[in-house]
Amino acid sequence: MGLGAAAVAAGTTGWITTTSDGDRLEPVTGQPLRDPPPVRSAGGRLALELTAGVGTVLAGHRTRALGYNGSSPSPTLRVRPGDEIALRLRNELDQPTNLHTHGLRVSPEGNSDNPFLRIDPGATFDYRIAIPSDHPTGTFWYHPHHHGTVADQLFGGLAGALIVDGGDEPPVGAEHTVLVTDTTLDADGGVVAPDAMQRMAGRQGELLLVNGQHQPVIDAAAGDVHRWRVINACSSRALALRLDDHALTQIALDGAYLPAPAVRDRVLLAPGNRADVLVRPTRPGTYALRAEPDDRGTTAMGMNPGGVNATSATTLATFTVTGAETDPAALPATPTSGDSPSGPITGRRQIAFTMGMGGGMGGGMGGGMGGNGPGTGMTFAIDGRPYDPARTDQSVALGSIEEWTITNPTPMAHPFHLHVWPFEVLATSAGTPPTGTLQDVVLVPAQGWARLRIPFTAHPGRSVYHCHVLDHEDAGMMATADVR
Repeated sequence: MGLGAAAVAAGTTGWITTTSDGDRLEPVTGQPLRDPPPVRSAGGRLALELTAGVGTVLAGHRTRALGYNGSSPSPTLRVRPGDEIALRLRNELDQPTNLHTHGLRVSPEGNSDNPFLRIDPGATFDYRIAIPSDHPTGTFWYHPHHHGTVADQLFGGLAGALIVDGGDEPPVGAEHTVLVTDTTLDADGGVVAPDAMQRMAGRQGELLLVNGQHQPVIDAAAGDVHRWRVINACSSRALALRLDDHALTQIALDGAYLPAPAVRDRVLLAPGNRADVLVRPTRPGTYALRAEPDDRGTTAMGMNPGGVNATSATTLATFTVTGAETDPAALPATPTSGDSPSGPITGRRQIAFTMGMGGGMGGGMGGGMGGNGPGTGMTFAIDGRPYDPARTDQSVALGSIEEWTITNPTPMAHPFHLHVWPFEVLATSAGTPPTGTLQDVVLVPAQGWARLRIPFTAHPGRSVYHCHVLDHEDAGMMATADVR
């Protein structure tokens, strides 16, 4: 059984579902945070069979949501530079699927990180993904990427962390994977299908979960240093993270260490972004880790597309600190990625997110277009052309370093994601200071722009770039790049 159009038996109110018998089904809250179980490479190889199917525990209840190997999130894959990932993916859904290792700098061809693969229901496929020996260590993740089903399958629960380990990791007292997803469930535990407006805005779920748990508790002792590998695996929701009475010291973004740790009140993650942060508690107490509203993070034209109101803060987890008050622990030394692109710019391109409704193509809502979004009457495209997997949109010379300006004349923010080839953000219309390192998702503000420096210096092949509001991607806001 796949997702289907699950209907709410008697309606949902906030976080509580009422069954057809009048029983209240509430999420289990306040359990200790459980890190997804790791699967580690051995002898230079990680071999695992992953089955995508229906049935997993979310928010403390057995549901008909989706998972790999019966869990959501699925096992955390831990590999090292130079390893091979050998995955057999078995599809027990009623939709086609495939697998994207988000952020990995690997080949996009053959049985590697190939977004054009189609694995039909009942079929299996053997992935062989070779990680270069000079691949940076850091936090990545994996999720489905078959065009037209991506949002449904990620919103259903198909996601897992992927960590590239190295020998120079900073010493910490505790490390946690914090994989954030959202979904909406009906009274029978099925995933609720979004309506046309929610698809247009980018769906947001009523349940905001960390490692599949609702508002779990992260325990710590005063004086410890925690490392949290935070992954925004929501299909549409931007996360502006704040921890009560604590600074978040960010050490990495999208799997690359920053040139220097950055102490922040809030860390903004667009859908698909990752941030590694250090937390240094000094006094006992209970503190909320919150997802707060942020104008730069608006992906829904100011509308509430369902679920948690984007204008209010939501508690993700509770941080419980015990022990005697102490001075802040010294920050451990962190490596730097050292991989920001250098060399002259060899080409410049301008690429635009475009959307509209009606009968012709235009950059904004009034541009008038024929609809390609499911049931929305809305067209989502890049440079005015909805996605066509047979068409090559950008031909790029291998070894070049290009400057791309991503423009967004629409009234919605769109996160730009490029597979395989990460980029340095040089500037944005929001005035956000550059991080000085490579990343693979950047939020392009409504009526705004972002200027990127992209080194196409490795991994020849053909892949995609797209909006990481996955309903928009599925509706056509994606294009291809061929690097030769």
